[in-house]
Amino acid sequence: MTSCTKCGAAMANDSAFCGSCGQSVSVPGAASAPSASTSGPATAVAGAGAPGGTVTGGTGLTINLAAALSYALGLITGILFLVLEPYKNNKFVRFHAMQSIIFSAACIVFAIVWSIVVGVLIDAAGFWVLTIDVPLRLLIGLGIFFFWLYLMFQAYSNREYQIPFIGPIAARQTR
Repeated sequence: MTSCTKCGAAMANDSAFCGSCGQSVSVPGAASAPSASTSGPATAVAGAGAPGGTVTGGTGLTINLAAALSYALGLITGILFLVLEPYKNNKFVRFHAMQSIIFSAACIVFAIVWSIVVGVLIDAAGFWVLTIDVPLRLLIGLGIFFFWLYLMFQAYSNREYQIPFIGPIAARQTR
């Protein structure tokens, strides 16, 4: 057990962050922030290959926060984190960004197909179909919302959770 240099709380030896105050733990031998005399933006990544490494530079986001934020706006943030400079080189962030893109696209395709099926059923059977569709659509939407929160939590917790069918595709795309 070690203690945090900022607040003094006890931490596990392999912790990347303090559980009390969120201070990142400096890893011996890790890349340090460039000096002010260095030309160009600061993009040194400490522990770039490992989830939880800290990023110094223009955005100041940690790797796990960047991975969690890749789910925030679905396709948009997924694409952003695939092309932003300090994060596009990190396998953990790339995986979550790609999984976010594929998950968002799958949700959009599902919503379109669902709307078409409901439209056909309304034409065939009448508007009473909406009494089944509206509650079912709300339940499905709530389930997708909670799953989306779970994905963000897993990414923030430095876990590479793979969605069945989608996760392996995202993993293959980021290798």
